[in-house]
Amino acid sequence: MTVTVGMYEASLAHIGDRLDALDLDLRVLPFDKTGNFQIDGVATPPEQVDLDYFWLSSHISVGGATDTAFDVALACKSINVLQTFNAGLDNPVYKKISDKGARICNSSAQGVAIAEYVMAQVLSVMHPVAQQRVQQEAREWKITRFRELSRTNWLIVGYGPIGQATAIRAKAFGAGISVVRRSPMTSDVIDRAGTMADLPALLPEADIIVLACPLNDSTRGFADAAFFGAVKPGAILVNIARGGLIDDAAMIAALDDGRLETAILDVFHTEPLPTDDPLWAHPGVRLTPHTSFAGNGSQGRWDTLFLDNIARFVKGEPLGQEVNPADLA
Repeated sequence: MTVTVGMYEASLAHIGDRLDALDLDLRVLPFDKTGNFQIDGVATPPEQVDLDYFWLSSHISVGGATDTAFDVALACKSINVLQTFNAGLDNPVYKKISDKGARICNSSAQGVAIAEYVMAQVLSVMHPVAQQRVQQEAREWKITRFRELSRTNWLIVGYGPIGQATAIRAKAFGAGISVVRRSPMTSDVIDRAGTMADLPALLPEADIIVLACPLNDSTRGFADAAFFGAVKPGAILVNIARGGLIDDAAMIAALDDGRLETAILDVFHTEPLPTDDPLWAHPGVRLTPHTSFAGNGSQGRWDTLFLDNIARFVKGEPLGQEVNPADLA
C-alpha cells in the first residue's frame, strides 16, 4: 500500500534523493508557504488531504514557515503520524493535533548538541578563560586558579535524550550524577535518582543544576523561591528546557544574594527576549538566544531519525520517539 507523506517543500528538496534511495512505496506531497499542498501540479488546500505521515522538519523554522506548517497540520483531513524536529512539545498545537487522532513523534536529535553546549558553558564559568586572554594580551605571567568539574555534583532535572547525553559527558569528567525523573532508577551513569518530590533533598548537594525536563502543568514555575532557597551556595544553574520552568524574580533574588553563582539561560518566558528585560544586563546571567541545539550535527541526526522512522512506519514496526498522548501539555 502506498504511504502518503506530507512535508514542507524545502524539506523535500533537502531529503528527496535520500528518501528515494530507500525504495519505499511513498507518495510525497509538498506544501508551500501559502499553506497548500502541490498535488500533480495543482494547489490543494489541506482540508482536502489525508496523510499517513507528516514530517515537520527544521526547514519550517529556517524558512519562516512554522505557523503555516502548524496551520496545515491542524487543517488536514487526517494525519496518522506526525514527526517533528522539536524535542519539547509544550506548544498547544501538538495536543490539538494529537486530539484529532495523530500519533506524535518528537526528536532526540538535539541531545548531543545541547549536551555539548551545557558542558562548554559550565566550563566557561569554572575556567577563567577571559582572564587568561587578558593576561596574554598584557604579557602577564600569572597563575589562574580554576574549579575542576571532577568531584562536582550534578543534578539533572529531566532524563530524556538531552538529560542522558548531558549526564554521560559530565560523568566522563568524574562528576557525580543525580537525576530527577519519573522513576527513581539509577544506572552506571546515575549515582542517585529521585522524583520531583525528592528535589528538596537533592538541591542542597548540587554544584551544577541542569533543567532538561518538559514544560507542563506539573513543572511550570517549579524553580521558585523555595527551590532557590534550597540550592547550595555557589551553585550554577543551566536551563536548556523552557523558560516557563523558572520564576525569574526568584532566580534574580538568588543571584543577588549570592546563593546562586551563575544562571546559564538559553530559553525564556518570551522569545525573542525583550531588549528591556533585566536578564540581559545582570552580571550573574549568561544568556544565549535559544541556540543550544544549533550544533553542526543536528540536521544530520534529524534527517536520520526521519528516514529511519518512515521506513519503520512502512514496514509496520514500532516508531522511535513516539510520545504518550497523556504527556502532551
